[in-house]
Amino acid sequence: MLDGEKILITGATGKIAFPIARALARDNEVWGAARLRDQADRDRLIEAGVVPVALDISTGDFSSLPGDFSYVFHAAVDPGAGEWTRCVETNAQRSGDLLYHCRAAKGFVFCSTGSVYGYQGQRPLTESDPPGVPLRANYSFSKVAAEAVCTWIARQYRIPLTIIRICSSYGPQGGAPADRLDAILARRPIRLHPDRPNNYNPVYEDDYVALGIRAMEVADTPPVTVNWAGSETVSVEEYCTYMGELVGVEPIFEYTAEAHTPLWPDVTHMHDVLGHTTVGWRDGLRRMIEARHPELTLSQPDSQ
Repeated sequence: MLDGEKILITGATGKIAFPIARALARDNEVWGAARLRDQADRDRLIEAGVVPVALDISTGDFSSLPGDFSYVFHAAVDPGAGEWTRCVETNAQRSGDLLYHCRAAKGFVFCSTGSVYGYQGQRPLTESDPPGVPLRANYSFSKVAAEAVCTWIARQYRIPLTIIRICSSYGPQGGAPADRLDAILARRPIRLHPDRPNNYNPVYEDDYVALGIRAMEVADTPPVTVNWAGSETVSVEEYCTYMGELVGVEPIFEYTAEAHTPLWPDVTHMHDVLGHTTVGWRDGLRRMIEARHPELTLSQPDSQ
């Protein structure tokens, strides 16, 4: 755990960045940058011991940020719902601008995504696999561009950088498993790719906080690129069935080629660089449901 450092977290109100900022604020001076259009978001950061900073990354104006951060965790993102040019400008060009602005840092983490990969069928995806064009093409393309921009700047100015390819995070703050739980409770079909099983390596909040902090510590030149996920592989079919048993509602699966291809990461390099995760997927899912739905009484599944 870092101690006594000055740390910038962007996208600080998000489901990944907020728990990391909250954990680091116990022993560090943490600045949390986000749009902060809602006073509740600002209050939430203050309550967690984080210094709130109103910042829209897309403007490229970082004058409100000092240049003396010792570590940066850059999670702010344009999700790609609008024009593709704006998405690329924000996620790629502005990320490069921020990296240069914080070039004095001992470690900078850029949050990329596992959806940069082209689908390789029923095998885990390694860091050397080529990019592809998934359903969220604007977002994924912008992250491929961002990795290239940040890698060039980090090499040019010798800035220690880690690029994490986030694959499937979840916990009390939400995530894909939480979205699928909502579908189960609402009796809505869960759309999955027909190339079954749909394997993933979901990573619970406790572990992604630890992995996020470790990613800042191992930043290096040349940059480190690593899949960021849980140590265990489990299919969506299996974990949704388990959640269904917990809440007493059988999930409905709908297989369609229009669903996102499975995102199954190889975590061999992650284990070497960042370490192993500690929360098993069954324990993590139960804890997520208890946190997000305290009104439910959970059963003990037969598949436990």
